[in-house]
Amino acid sequence: MKIPKRLQPLVDDGLVDEVIRQMMSGKEATVYMVRSGGELRCAKVYKEADKRSFKKAVQYQEGRKVRSGRRARAMEKGTRYGREQQEETWQNAEVSALYRLAAAGVRVPEPFGCVDGVLLMELVTDSDGDVAPRLSEITMSSQQAITDHGLLMREVVRMLCAGLVHGDLSEFNVLQDASGPVIIDLPQAVDASANNHAEFMLERDVQKITEYYAQFAPELLDTRFGKEIWALYEAGNLHPDVPLSGYFAEDLQKADVAQVLDVISYALSEEEERQQRRRDAEESD
Repeated sequence: MKIPKRLQPLVDDGLVDEVIRQMMSGKEATVYMVRSGGELRCAKVYKEADKRSFKKAVQYQEGRKVRSGRRARAMEKGTRYGREQQEETWQNAEVSALYRLAAAGVRVPEPFGCVDGVLLMELVTDSDGDVAPRLSEITMSSQQAITDHGLLMREVVRMLCAGLVHGDLSEFNVLQDASGPVIIDLPQAVDASANNHAEFMLERDVQKITEYYAQFAPELLDTRFGKEIWALYEAGNLHPDVPLSGYFAEDLQKADVAQVLDVISYALSEEEERQQRRRDAEESD
């Protein structure tokens, strides 16, 4: 195929030998299958900020550290330089998260670096060597749903033990390879200890994944893994092999109405983006 403009510098530098085809185009990036070093890999080309439909970047960037004071001030003021640095920080966040999570034993694609807004990483494949499908594209038995849901809960634990929350986990950013679920799309991953929205995001991640698997195993709707995992984390008792029950005793104290309304507003916005992601996925097929 014709080499996309954003990939041409990588071809010129010998980082990419051949661009084979476009795999998908989503709300934040377009992904291509490429040949690099004699192997098939993915090249994720991030879209520019004004072309992305991901709308809540500020909430995800809370707690991210910027080493240079000049960069931090520029980003806060929203100058042209600041916006450029914010974009670089957003893109590099996924690379950093992938390396960090891979080291913690989380099932994510192996990263090979990010150059000029293009992330090179492992191409995840199924047992036949074909591109692994998204979770949203497969059906399964009740038993497989329960097993794979359990595997993903364990991945959520490992991520939190590494200090990160995915922040946008759903059936659209989990691939299914020969060994089970593989988590992808991490530019919005948040620091669990530095982001005030981390608890809500983790519980939402778990809820969305649970609702998906519950299509095949409805009993999963009775579980409360998100609250259980966060409670263990807050108590300092979370570790990669901690036993999980899926049950949690709710605190029945008086609700914070303002917070509840905030969560409802957030959920409505999330559903709008979820529908957009579904349309993007259908258009790329």
